[in-house]
Amino acid sequence: MAANKSYDQYLETARHQMERFADTPLLHFIDGEPTPSIGGEVFENFSPTDGVLLGAVASGQAADIDAAAQAADGAFYEWSSRSGKERKRILNAVADLIVERADEIAAVECVDTGQTIRFMSAAAIRGAENFRFFADHAPDANNGRSMPDEHHVNFSSRRGLGPVGVITPWNTPFMLSTWKIAPALAAGCTVVHKPAEWSPYSAALLAEIAFEAGLPAGVLNTVQGLGETAGKALTEHPSIKAIAFVGESSTGSMIQAQGAPTLKRLHFELGGKNPVIVFEDADLERALDAVMFMIYSLNGERCTSSSRLLVQASIHDEFVARLTERVRALKVGHPLDPATEIGPLIHPRHCEKVRSYRAKAEEDGATVIVGGGEPTDPESYYVNPMLFTGATNDMRIAQEEIFGPVLTTIPFDDEADAVSLANDTEYGLAGYIWTGDTGRAQRVARDLDAGMIWVNSQNVRHLPTPFGGTKASGIGRDGGPEYSFEFYMETKNISVAYDTHTIPKLGQI
Repeated sequence: MAANKSYDQYLETARHQMERFADTPLLHFIDGEPTPSIGGEVFENFSPTDGVLLGAVASGQAADIDAAAQAADGAFYEWSSRSGKERKRILNAVADLIVERADEIAAVECVDTGQTIRFMSAAAIRGAENFRFFADHAPDANNGRSMPDEHHVNFSSRRGLGPVGVITPWNTPFMLSTWKIAPALAAGCTVVHKPAEWSPYSAALLAEIAFEAGLPAGVLNTVQGLGETAGKALTEHPSIKAIAFVGESSTGSMIQAQGAPTLKRLHFELGGKNPVIVFEDADLERALDAVMFMIYSLNGERCTSSSRLLVQASIHDEFVARLTERVRALKVGHPLDPATEIGPLIHPRHCEKVRSYRAKAEEDGATVIVGGGEPTDPESYYVNPMLFTGATNDMRIAQEEIFGPVLTTIPFDDEADAVSLANDTEYGLAGYIWTGDTGRAQRVARDLDAGMIWVNSQNVRHLPTPFGGTKASGIGRDGGPEYSFEFYMETKNISVAYDTHTIPKLGQI
């Protein structure tokens, strides 16, 4: 999806927004108020577009998390007791304001993360869609089931779990935060949100928008800060009943340990090394488009990216030759330029990690093809897209999550070989199958060890469906009232007797 404005127009929007943060530190948002850190701590945030300092950001500590958790706890009863219709009205008002400010959100996110405007202009609107979807389900959120038996009427009901913690990543931070926060609010929970420290600004915009839309003070609180301080304090806080986390698998392991003493409910969406399998009978033109999109869009910084391309040996050379042409033609540039396809990566540490896989590929015997035009400055945040060919599935480039614009190609012989290669990884988030054979599509989809499978399609998110992975890729599922509300709500069963049942007698004389 191309952006509608010009490069200069988006630059002006970003400049106007970022001026707000240039001279005054970006603050937390606690109990309805912009709030500095109690101890005055800050950290600096730099733009990946040019390495320029964007400003200082309040750095949350345990005391700041405690203040936010207390605010969420204090607001919970009133918010969870509101009617579903009232929650729906407010969440739809949030969605309206997101749409109204979508250009601002997208421009800020591009400058803060390096993601390109051609994708971020749609991501902000998707955030509004997330709020509208769960707003529509808020009136029925408390509803349960009727389960009568011979002598009793059993019926269940649901209620918001309590204050919950939401920890979101830096790759598409605004959209992913709405994905977690919207169902929590619709369920009647209150929220303490800890955004990724590498992408703090759009979270501040969301808190500002939600309060302006009528969300009561304390219902959504945002605490900026580092994972080892603010994040750890949030996962350990006794008032926080659950943690929804999107990020690396190793961080998920730490959160699981930190939340264990307080028996927190956990939902993890973690890493992936997702296969896309292209059989010889596939529509190769559409498959090529999907392969390119699912690894080189969003700078390759996407948990569901298809970073391993498994191609049937009979078409491997032809398909990879066409792929090579497309990779070399990718446009690397400023993220606010609507023509740019790949922008800068978010942080020097991440750039170093992604770049290191070129040497690893060569050391392990793969061939490296580099696209994007002129070589990028090694001191910049820009990384040219890479394609690794001649790979085998035991190489580091085929097993480790790179999380950048890097694709590894591996040939396979037949259906059984494709499934074996696809499953030979510690991850199990997503899989993509391209074939003209309906029976084969069903068999391979059944046999892939992953939480989500797309057949003859790229990742097209349908909100009612379950989203999540197996193995090291996560715990639990998001999506629709059936899955998201199961996590954010507590279910109660009430059994009422007809007085016709037998009660055993003890101690009779």
